[in-house]
Amino acid sequence: MAPNGDGGGGCRDVLEKLTPSRYAAAVLLGGIVIGASVLALHLGYASPLAGLRLPGRRKKRPVRVYMDGCFDMMHYGHCNALRQAHALGDELVVGVVSDAEITANKGPPVTPINERLIMVGAVKWVDEVIPDAPYAITEEFMNRLFNEYNIDYIIHGDDPCLLPDGTDAYALAKKAGRYKQIKRTEGVSSTDIVGRMLLCVRERSSGDHHTHSSLQRQFSHGHGPIDDGGSPRGGTRISHFLPTSRRIVQFSNGKSPDPNARIIYIDGAFDLFHAGHVEILRLAKALGDFLLVGIHTDQTDSSNRGAHRPIMNLHERSLSVLACRYVDEVIIGAPKEISKDMITTFNISLVVHGTIAENMDYIKEKSNPYAVPMDMGIFQIIESPLDITTSTIIRRIVANHEAYQKRNERKEESERKYYENKTHVSGD
Repeated sequence: MAPNGDGGGGCRDVLEKLTPSRYAAAVLLGGIVIGASVLALHLGYASPLAGLRLPGRRKKRPVRVYMDGCFDMMHYGHCNALRQAHALGDELVVGVVSDAEITANKGPPVTPINERLIMVGAVKWVDEVIPDAPYAITEEFMNRLFNEYNIDYIIHGDDPCLLPDGTDAYALAKKAGRYKQIKRTEGVSSTDIVGRMLLCVRERSSGDHHTHSSLQRQFSHGHGPIDDGGSPRGGTRISHFLPTSRRIVQFSNGKSPDPNARIIYIDGAFDLFHAGHVEILRLAKALGDFLLVGIHTDQTDSSNRGAHRPIMNLHERSLSVLACRYVDEVIIGAPKEISKDMITTFNISLVVHGTIAENMDYIKEKSNPYAVPMDMGIFQIIESPLDITTSTIIRRIVANHEAYQKRNERKEESERKYYENKTHVSGD
């Protein structure tokens, strides 16, 4: 029914006021538009009216959500939090806390702001990044989020985030009714990861001797050296991660390469996934259409790097790599040596390797893992943009281990309480 309730009389009044020539022109134009629409539908083309916005019907603005964090020693738990946050809206804006704010509130960060920005920006669920975000959301910054960045909701995990004075860092957002909560990702935290490396330092300094296989199991299967009290030394938790197929599916792109796609392959341990890894993956992806990443087994990395490696187990490392926006697919537990059969199976066009890596002596090895792609002429060295390796991160911890030990002791108490008081975890 017409708005004025006259059964369309309003339209007749408009037409009756038209001059004969204008009336004829209107009828002719209407006939052309209707005829064109019918012809387009008949031929399978889009209607000429498609894409026109009708008066009074505005396009709905995307829901923008905000999540902040230190994202120090970024791991799959951070990535899963960002995935959950993105699911609560259409666009995810992420604030990365400055080095100075982290130092003042938690202690010195392991990775500086420039590396943390690279890491966060590479997560495939992140749409925009705000550098040097404050640790606590002040009223001024909250208004800036709402007015300048058009943020609808501020997101945080269900674990408490307290300021040094004991107050809730998200109290203002909750009071404004613009706060939403996600589930904490079980099994990992930056405190855990730093603790794993500190454990290495303690083991070496104490002169303890362990077999190659026992240490590998400790780090990859969730066990640490036990003291007389029955808990890991210093309260350090090694790994709570229990891999599930659902989590891997959540992180996967779920797409296959086109038949004629140029597939690039790069492999490695990707332990303590860092900015150096991200940047070499970015360059590798730019060389083709589809980036396939091979992730070596725990045993392979341990045999190459020593009994204390890898710090993160195979499934933890796989999730970190899968969360990277440059990666299309991973091989979980890839072989060290690349065979002709493997190249054929995955239709690999080019195998690449960076100039900065833990092992650059592969050509001198008795069995060069890249011999086959080299012989086939499909092997290429890429200049690594950053001089960072997993050993670089570990050295940072070792060089300042006393400061990180103190930071971890503070955090370990809250970690212990969380695990002691937790109930059934549901949701994502």
